[in-house]
Amino acid sequence: MTPEKQARVQIDQHLREAGWVVQDANAIDLGAGVGIAVREFPLATGYADYLLYADGKAIGVVEAKPEGFPLKGVETQSSKYTNGLPRNLPHHYFRLPFAYETTSRETQFTNRLELDARSRAVFAFHKPEELLRLVGREKQGRELLREMPPLDTGKLWRVQIGSITNLEKSLAENRPRSLIQMATGSGKTFTAVNFCYRLIKHAGAKRVLFLVDRNNLGEQTLNEFQQFSSPSTGYKFTEEYEVQHLKGKTISPSSKVCITTIQRLYSMLANKELDDESEEGSLFETENSLVKEPMPVAYNPAFPIEMFDYIVIDECHRSIYNLWRQVLEYFDAFLIGLTATPTKQTIGFFHENLVQDYGHEQAVLDKVNVGFDVYRIETQITKDGAKLVREPGVFVPHRDRRTKGVKYKELDDDLTYTAGQLDRDVVSKNQIRLVIRTFKDKLPEIFPGREHVPKTLIFAKTDQHAEDIVEIVRDVFGKGNEFCQKITSKSTGAKPKELLNEFRNSYNPRVAVTVDMIATGTDVKPLECLIFMRNVKSLGYFEQMKGRGCRVVSSDDLQSVTPDAKVKDHFVIVDCIGVCEEEKSTTKPLDREPAVALDKLLDLVSKGVVSDDIASTLASRLVRLDQRIDDNQREVIHEASQGRTLGQMSTALLESLDPDKNLQIATEKAGGEPSDEQIKKVELARIGDALKTFQNPKLRDAILSVRRSLDQVIDEQTPDVLLKAGFSEEALLKARTMLTSFKQFIEENKDEIEAIKILYSRPYRAGLRFKHIKELATKLNQPPFYVDPARPESLIRLWQAYELVEPAKVKGKGGKQLVDVVALVKHALDPSTLLAPMGVTVEERYQEWLGEKGKAGITFTADQKKWLDAIKDHIASSLAIEQDDLEEVPFNTIGGLGRAYELFGDRLAPILDELNMRLAV
Repeated sequence: MTPEKQARVQIDQHLREAGWVVQDANAIDLGAGVGIAVREFPLATGYADYLLYADGKAIGVVEAKPEGFPLKGVETQSSKYTNGLPRNLPHHYFRLPFAYETTSRETQFTNRLELDARSRAVFAFHKPEELLRLVGREKQGRELLREMPPLDTGKLWRVQIGSITNLEKSLAENRPRSLIQMATGSGKTFTAVNFCYRLIKHAGAKRVLFLVDRNNLGEQTLNEFQQFSSPSTGYKFTEEYEVQHLKGKTISPSSKVCITTIQRLYSMLANKELDDESEEGSLFETENSLVKEPMPVAYNPAFPIEMFDYIVIDECHRSIYNLWRQVLEYFDAFLIGLTATPTKQTIGFFHENLVQDYGHEQAVLDKVNVGFDVYRIETQITKDGAKLVREPGVFVPHRDRRTKGVKYKELDDDLTYTAGQLDRDVVSKNQIRLVIRTFKDKLPEIFPGREHVPKTLIFAKTDQHAEDIVEIVRDVFGKGNEFCQKITSKSTGAKPKELLNEFRNSYNPRVAVTVDMIATGTDVKPLECLIFMRNVKSLGYFEQMKGRGCRVVSSDDLQSVTPDAKVKDHFVIVDCIGVCEEEKSTTKPLDREPAVALDKLLDLVSKGVVSDDIASTLASRLVRLDQRIDDNQREVIHEASQGRTLGQMSTALLESLDPDKNLQIATEKAGGEPSDEQIKKVELARIGDALKTFQNPKLRDAILSVRRSLDQVIDEQTPDVLLKAGFSEEALLKARTMLTSFKQFIEENKDEIEAIKILYSRPYRAGLRFKHIKELATKLNQPPFYVDPARPESLIRLWQAYELVEPAKVKGKGGKQLVDVVALVKHALDPSTLLAPMGVTVEERYQEWLGEKGKAGITFTADQKKWLDAIKDHIASSLAIEQDDLEEVPFNTIGGLGRAYELFGDRLAPILDELNMRLAV
């Protein structure tokens, strides 16, 4: 079968899946269905591969090409067919309004009813009913976007107005993806509800999908929609339009807004059951670098691609644009991102279409956010771990992770544990107690003049770690249960949402301990203190966690929960683990990661994620677990798995990875040598089958329960020692964060930005010019750098960061002219060098050059020296000089190029070349 015929078979199937009846031209039956796709239909301009009929009338064409064929070049052919309809055939428009070009693997669509009609990639064909809906519209949605009524700005502030206005402009320009950056607390969700209302009411949006990071944020979002009042009608949003917070698999036909998580959306498309707990955790917590490829998505007729016109992605983890991107790209919809902390990957996913750029620093200046100080607490065990020495007759407590029961037994050997094992394999309550006691003792220093403990949020490593912290906080402060509460997705008794409301609105609890639930997206405005007792590697996640403290609150609302707090003008990060000092990454390497937690692996499997690294790592973990459990624990697994052992399950996983077996099966299916794609398809299918066992929630719970039942050693012997307790300057923290980001920026752009390319080479390549510096400065005009090429002094902030972090390596006050960015990049590339302003470096090299000339017997007159000084100054500010520059200011005021020739004669050109070479980069 030829490639084109193979494609046709697939295209026929795709058309049928979308509700089209496929027929041959010599056997047309227009009554066979609403939509008919007629193969090889003769037109005045040639044979259309498929002529589409809807409701008995011609409506569009499909041009088919073999896999791999570039589709943009086929548009002319499709256009020819749309104009070639015989006049006697029934039609909706004589010039057919819709055209598809497809290879079966790749499809694009053009709606010629739109102004400036432009093709766009689509996942599949639209249903016939959707094309009928489009031809029945008086105006197309993209045309209505150009005619949006003026925005009612009564309840909006500057940044919200700009966000909505810029977004609507972007949509009117038919830009498929738009990203809005708005700092935490600046009103992102209210902004989103406003533009959703306008898109539905004025742009004819059929339905909007609103994606949130986890389920409880969906409830908050639903509440925002319920509270929104239309500026034109006065009705509540939910009185005019149905807003559905998805709990199951069914989308209400009358819904105008659907709120859900990406996990649930994927489960719906894949027709899989979703464990409700999978929506409780944030993607920031459950992210995993083991997954290298996006989740595979197949067409599901129950959820056609036209189901949503707009998809709003609210503050979601970057994996939504990697692991889950095919779910987003399934629908024929505009994508609108909302974030407070965009990464380069996020900006790239949205085609660098950042329609609003409003970061935390500007929000602090606008008093929309508050800034923060850092107070550092460091102890010996936190820093280095400790050693438990085995002593005969000394019994050490061992805690069962599952039952929390404690047994006492002798150690088999000396036990040395590291800081990384703390609160996981070994618990040192002395370490927790010392940290909390130090915090209590230093409260008068951290919050002078206060009697009431400020609202404080502690970030713990695990749920059990949170339990230990709660117990010790109550003990150290001498308070009851209400004073300190654990608020996580695993909280029992009062619902987590109720506990969160109490923390937000009531005097108690004063202290909340969380692992995941309040880390992202949840607002507690009176919060004044964040205590980090866990590390965070991801810069984006760290910024999200810090964002919990930056919300502004009125004095009245603050004093209603903290009576002696006058105003919230900052918050404090109490760093107990060095989280503010460690370099953060915006991405994690996609390598197999043996240290990944077992619950995270099983969580990914529960969501239907299939990858060879997950299968391999899970198999390895189960083998190790099988070696550590007893017969009673094996029986628990055996019963939950309906008769299978850990050994059998791990063997099945490893067998699914067998390359020889996968090749054999692929060969048999292909009837010959298979392609790489066919082999990969077999591998993923076999891995998926092996992983299906673990989609049983009872088995997952049993595995985790058995794993938790393995003992956790409690170190009661080792006393902890306080090493440090004091404020770190806020500027130092921000400087470190900025310099880390600067180094990441350089590394990530070393092949993209010409100035960095030149400076990155060894030795430096010739050719660095001021235009390259301006290009680099333009790229740096983003958070956290804010280097504006029009304001050279804006570079000072970056320079001052180095002065704070590396004072011994900074020589002179720089950052006052744009070319100093060269010195900054060079120092970032080679931190052993001194950081000196370009003016200082050029002056030193100039004096060396003059000295060399003097030793060689070459002298200059006073007039020549005046000119040489001016040339040196020009190079210091512009990196290079050409003869044409001598006709410009300041040279034209001292005679210009003519005077230079009078003074230097034929030596002028060589001198300029020499100074360019010696003084500049």
